[in-house]
Amino acid sequence: MRIGLLTEGGYPYVSGDARLWCDRLVRGLEQHEFDIYALSRSEHQEDEGWVPLPPQVDRVITAPLWAAEDDGVVYGRRARRRFAESYGELAAALCEGGVAEGAGRAQGGSEEAPGVEADRFASALYGLAELARDEGGLVGALRSETAVRALERACRAPGARQTAREARVPDLLTVAAHLERALRPLSLDWYEDDGLGAVDLCHAAAGGAAALPGLLAHHFCAVPLLVTEYGVRLRTHYLADTESSPAVRALLASFHGRLATETYRRAAVVTPGNTHARRWQERCGADREKLRTVYPGMDAGHFAEVGESAECVDPDTLVWVGRVEPAKDLISLLHAFAEIRKEEPKTRLRIVGAPTGAEGEAYLGHCKALAAQLFPDEAEGLHAVGDNPVSFEEIGGPEVPTLADAYASGAVTVLSSVVEGFPISLVEAMFCARATVSTDVGAVVEVIGGTGLVVPPRNPKALAEACVTLLRDPERRERLGAAARARALELFTVEQNITAFHGIYLEIVSSTPVRRVVLDGTGEPLPFAAPAEAHVPGRWTERSTRVAARGGPGWVAGPPVRATPPFAATEGAPG
Repeated sequence: MRIGLLTEGGYPYVSGDARLWCDRLVRGLEQHEFDIYALSRSEHQEDEGWVPLPPQVDRVITAPLWAAEDDGVVYGRRARRRFAESYGELAAALCEGGVAEGAGRAQGGSEEAPGVEADRFASALYGLAELARDEGGLVGALRSETAVRALERACRAPGARQTAREARVPDLLTVAAHLERALRPLSLDWYEDDGLGAVDLCHAAAGGAAALPGLLAHHFCAVPLLVTEYGVRLRTHYLADTESSPAVRALLASFHGRLATETYRRAAVVTPGNTHARRWQERCGADREKLRTVYPGMDAGHFAEVGESAECVDPDTLVWVGRVEPAKDLISLLHAFAEIRKEEPKTRLRIVGAPTGAEGEAYLGHCKALAAQLFPDEAEGLHAVGDNPVSFEEIGGPEVPTLADAYASGAVTVLSSVVEGFPISLVEAMFCARATVSTDVGAVVEVIGGTGLVVPPRNPKALAEACVTLLRDPERRERLGAAARARALELFTVEQNITAFHGIYLEIVSSTPVRRVVLDGTGEPLPFAAPAEAHVPGRWTERSTRVAARGGPGWVAGPPVRATPPFAATEGAPG
């Protein structure tokens, strides 16, 4: 079958999110053909280029989500009226009714979005999409004064929520700008028979902007949609937006919440990466019968040698591995380590990881300063392993050339995060047969499953006590490590991930009605024009497969071309 893989800021870009997961999925399902539709996040991401693509990727079509010049489309009177009505309805759906977003419900809001508001939002969204298709784009209209005034009327209308009524002009301009960016996929030309209309299934690698083209492909072409979320985009929005005014946060939360609700409602199947993500999806109205938990697939081969030998370089060493950023709460870890040293003076702590961005650099500097303050007699040379109890290192250095070496260098792996989605570093430690001490955040308990110790977050004392317990009991460490490795090999390998998605693809397509009817020269339906064997791999059916996938003979992929404004999609054939 032909899969339309939808990404936003991800695969096939070198620096894309979920790049490894998507690449492993595509390579593992070589019996299928893939068309990749990718929204890029920045010019820098596009300049870095793509990862090497396997032969089953037939074409890659990209569009920039980070820039959209005015499309030059001039609306007539009827089109302007259509835009004002649809955008006004969308704004009204964001301002009125109960709380549509999951976090609001989690804090005591309405348990489910009122059906009338959900339908109102969906009707307005598809109305805007149909207008963009008819007129050639929405960029100019979404940036117009008409959009801001429609948003203002919705906020001032009777029945609008209190937070919406408090919005001032700067707030309205901020919200309008955000909506313009979020709705840019509506202006793409992806939703024709030679685009997403030619695929058998759309697979969105994330929610939010990545799933929006899938919604439109379903709306215009009845293509079934599969949505995978390893980190719920709605939750990410709540965590990221901490500096906006209450009115802006409320309106944007309503938009993202209602978009998530519509995405889950239209999707044939939704695959959360863990129970933590699944609970968020259920809060946003996802039907439990559509949910299939599929854990991320990770390559266990990199850790096989360490895991099978289970040898420990230093039984008195704790290891932390990850990105250095505030959410990892290394401050609590350092305070906990100070308590550990009182009980076990020979213990060392190796912090292995690189900072992300300016914030990460500043946080790393703060952590090093705190380590020097907590261990003043041993602070000199904290950057390297030696006589110092704390070391800050990066993968690729002389002491830790690989990730597996980092986990092998200690007896216990520690995770101290206060915010975590799916804890990848924890699974890596499990592949290495390491005993672990983790904070109870995100999907940690689900991943560990009783094979490690779990303590409350932001509790250095509890973290220290758990670490000391394992440091003093090598037999228990060995038992927990062996159990952790067995669990990881059963649940979190690439093979189980690929097998699960292959089954889900077949399940969705087998229950989807035939969408494309082939006509003969007189315009009459041609029975059996696309027989089942047309999808069987093999050179004898190559022409039939191409015709069915592209909607007609003679399709030739052009050379890779970079996207150019106004928000133009570009197509390339991987070579």
